[in-house]
Amino acid sequence: MAHDNWRDSLRPKIAQAREAQAGVPLAELARRGGGSVEGEALVLPFFGAPYRVTWPELRVLAPDGEECPEELTALLLDYLLFGDGTAPCGRGIGFRELPHGGFYFRAFQGYTGDILVRELDLVAFRRAAETLGGEPVELGDAAYRFFALPKLSLAVVWWEGDEEFPPKAAVLFDATAGGYLPAEGLAILGRILCRRLIRARGD
Repeated sequence: MAHDNWRDSLRPKIAQAREAQAGVPLAELARRGGGSVEGEALVLPFFGAPYRVTWPELRVLAPDGEECPEELTALLLDYLLFGDGTAPCGRGIGFRELPHGGFYFRAFQGYTGDILVRELDLVAFRRAAETLGGEPVELGDAAYRFFALPKLSLAVVWWEGDEEFPPKAAVLFDATAGGYLPAEGLAILGRILCRRLIRARGD
């Protein structure tokens, strides 16, 4: 029941995002969000998988052609609505540095970095990140960058710790990410990535 209420709460948001982008040319949506125009749709790689945004209806379809759940539909439509085509700058910032991120930081760290160090060790983290196609980054004891969407990247950094400090992991966002999604949308991306890393550990 709670899940149904959550889905219901997203439907007005989706309708507003569609209304705000009604009549926006397909080429402009592609400029804002990247991806490629194929026929009457924009193909947006989402963590590497091809999702399609139909035009002009702005329906969001998964790689199998099925319509996406409300959470992901709202996320991708917001990405196109707020984005202005700015390319990632390569500078990572923590969640608390995002607009309004400080309010959500503790909860975000709990279901992202904290759960990673409970479920993985350094070797498993590296294996999972490489399985998912992460790009190595020179941070911490291991770090990998992922493109959630064509113009929105995030990274996961792992510090192994020592006898005094336990291992720690954190999700960083490209400094431009706040221009594409609000903090709650970026939190969803961080949660999705960390869940995928845990599933990809290859036990």
